[in-house]
Amino acid sequence: ELSEFQSVKDCGLAIKSLNTPIDVLICNAGIMALPQLELVQGYEKQFAVNHLGHFVLVHQLKDAIVQAPQGRVVMLSSVAHKFAPKGGILFDNLSGERWYQDWSFYGQSKIANLLTAVALSARFEQTTATANAVHPGVIRTNLSRSLGGWQGFLFNNPVSGYLIGRAMGAKSVAQGAATQCYVATAPELEHVSGRYFADCRTERPSPDAQNKALAESLWVYSENVTRAYL
Repeated sequence: ELSEFQSVKDCGLAIKSLNTPIDVLICNAGIMALPQLELVQGYEKQFAVNHLGHFVLVHQLKDAIVQAPQGRVVMLSSVAHKFAPKGGILFDNLSGERWYQDWSFYGQSKIANLLTAVALSARFEQTTATANAVHPGVIRTNLSRSLGGWQGFLFNNPVSGYLIGRAMGAKSVAQGAATQCYVATAPELEHVSGRYFADCRTERPSPDAQNKALAESLWVYSENVTRAYL
């Protein structure tokens, strides 16, 4: 349960107890565009679940990933990372209590996933392991379950949801899984790290998402606030 950091730590410890190298870790879970501000351990819920929960898991398992012949971490970001606030991460408002907007804070959580891949890639430099981020595409799954108001009605209604999906070029679940599976397994990506992929090819993310100093700041901040679970 990504919203409960102790649960994530327990999961990581259980996996590490198997003493088995990890070839691939795909951080795929998440929530999207919560209509009202919700807090988890003092943080806006999307940031807590989509970023901090995954951060704890990655931190717990990174040594086992390095032990694999060519371990890979795949972070599920989104093109919605471009909705993030100016500057990428609002370090002075991660609770959302100063102001909150559903898509902006979802974008913040997704740029955080991308920045995690960048920071982790730097930590993997002297190893055979890699870390990359992906945009899976627009896919009609229950990720839209949290949408409120007219958005929720349109996206979650079978008829209007289907039509909107068609208009947005929505993919099937299998098609949506293709890019993360490609990044997780393609032999030609053995030495590719810290990149962003969509439609099984590299894409250019937003400028903030390429900011290595911001990636490092977020990594250090995330370590400090989750230290009890690392």
